[in-house]
Amino acid sequence: MDITIVEHPLAASRLTIMRDERSNNAAFRAALADLGAMLIYEACRDLEVETFDTATPVATARGSRLRTPPIIVPIIRAGLGMIDPALSMIPDAQVGFIGMARNEETHEPVPYLEALPEDLSGQPVFLVDPMLATGGSLIHAIDLLVARGADDITCVCMVSAQPGVDKLKAHGGPVRLITAAIDPGLNEQAYIVPGLGDAGDRLYGPRNIDV
Repeated sequence: MDITIVEHPLAASRLTIMRDERSNNAAFRAALADLGAMLIYEACRDLEVETFDTATPVATARGSRLRTPPIIVPIIRAGLGMIDPALSMIPDAQVGFIGMARNEETHEPVPYLEALPEDLSGQPVFLVDPMLATGGSLIHAIDLLVARGADDITCVCMVSAQPGVDKLKAHGGPVRLITAAIDPGLNEQAYIVPGLGDAGDRLYGPRNIDV
């Protein structure tokens, strides 16, 4: 599995704001939006492009655009915060949805929504979720995508835990990972350490529904 850690001063500064427990919801959302755009930018680096002639005010230039824009698939709830940054970089991208909640006792994903095209073969997919912790939710989502024919999946996660990365590697498949940091471990509640807490709560406030 190909792993890219985006080591850039601006990415590090936004991640620091997200990690800071003093950052309120608004500050966290703003930093996530900036960092999300940076990671999507990096994720697009190797996408195929097509070229065409475009008229400038004075002559003709060679232009380029993505041959096949990726479909953006957030893992709800926290992944919703990454849709707008992704679309700011790729306005013509489509969006699918996978809904999974975390069972706080077992730490296992509980799926509750799937809204995806029937056939994803030949379609680049960006699977976005701020956190890669145990890897359970991400792997469940990857299996759903592969079952629909996906053969080019890029996972975009702001913070990843080494145990989750290892689990993702062992799972295999047509997957690569773009992340801003790989943290060493998880605590007893399966939160990334040092991490940044619960990304969904820090984006939108505490959940009102128990799973």
